[in-house]
Amino acid sequence: MDTVTRSVFRVIRTIRRSSGVLRSLVMYYGIPFRGRRLRRFYRHFVGPGSLFFDIGANVGNRTLAARRIGARVISIEPQPHLAALLRQLFKGSEGVTVIEAAVGAHSGTVDLILNERHPTLATTRADWIESVQSSERFRAERWDKSIPVQQMTLDSLVDRFGVPDFAKIDVEGNEEGVLAGLSSPLPALSFEFIPALPARSTRCIKTLSQLDYYRFNYSLVERMEFVSDRWLGADEMIDILESMPPDGHSGDVYAVRTMSFSDSPSLA
Repeated sequence: MDTVTRSVFRVIRTIRRSSGVLRSLVMYYGIPFRGRRLRRFYRHFVGPGSLFFDIGANVGNRTLAARRIGARVISIEPQPHLAALLRQLFKGSEGVTVIEAAVGAHSGTVDLILNERHPTLATTRADWIESVQSSERFRAERWDKSIPVQQMTLDSLVDRFGVPDFAKIDVEGNEEGVLAGLSSPLPALSFEFIPALPARSTRCIKTLSQLDYYRFNYSLVERMEFVSDRWLGADEMIDILESMPPDGHSGDVYAVRTMSFSDSPSLA
């Protein structure tokens, strides 16, 4: 059992009141072979010595997967208790830097709206909450309070740490805001999509396409496998997202920067 795994079990034993954090720890660390699937999947994008941005790190399972591959990880999480958890989990790991901040279109202070039952649903976008609560999946969710947090831009992270080989963006409705704070293309990235709100994902794809030529694929929930057997053009990806049933599975869109259609990476 490695240091991080021991830390996870130690944290689980000591948590008393934060049932939402405990639920997240069990969900992301307690399912056998999930970590192995994550590592196998992320090897499409990173290897030893790569730079990985985990934007919206939550309890750090993506951070851990990238670190075990050998990547250097910048783990960014705005919720103070989760940032403290990440610092505890990765204490002593020279390859992980934890940043307590949100990421968005501009730098400054923003309100982070918390869902204490499900910490993964914290967001800086009140309009996103209003939109998703019309979906069956989110109808029973309650956002309990808001707190001020510092926000950075993706450009500022690149200036500080360098251009990442891959950036994972999962920020509950502000994915387009994160991309709005990026002025130069990245080699590869992912962003979360929710079928009930296809217009937001469409805007993300269009923003990326303005930066450079990208091809796209997608995965559903936590399956960590591509749905399409080939990389797709922007219009193809938009058509798929817009055709999904509103209460269908959420997932992640993956984007790879290419010079032409023949340059897309293998799915093998």
